[in-house]
Amino acid sequence: MTDFDADSWAARFTLLSDPTRLRLVAEMHAHPGSTVAELAAAVGITENAASQSIRALRDQGWVRSEKAGRMVHYEVVGDAIVHRILHDIIGVGHIAPGHGHDHAHP
Repeated sequence: MTDFDADSWAARFTLLSDPTRLRLVAEMHAHPGSTVAELAAAVGITENAASQSIRALRDQGWVRSEKAGRMVHYEVVGDAIVHRILHDIIGVGHIAPGHGHDHAHP
């Protein structure tokens, strides 16, 4: 068996057992650069709930943020495992440029 940090991976995958966090990850993947307000609206939760879930996802390395002025944009980390989970297992796709959320960040 290959050496790997089972505890770390278990903690990362535990995050996906929560439907809200899973919806947020899928939404961030489909719409990279979304703000908390956009993500909250897309998954039907409050901005506060979205912020708390995003914080947990960032702490475990699933999500990264980029600040542009006063706005913070979020996206899923470009990790090959994360990408395979989202596409191959969950079936999340990408939104074509020009469709989806209306924000300046790609």
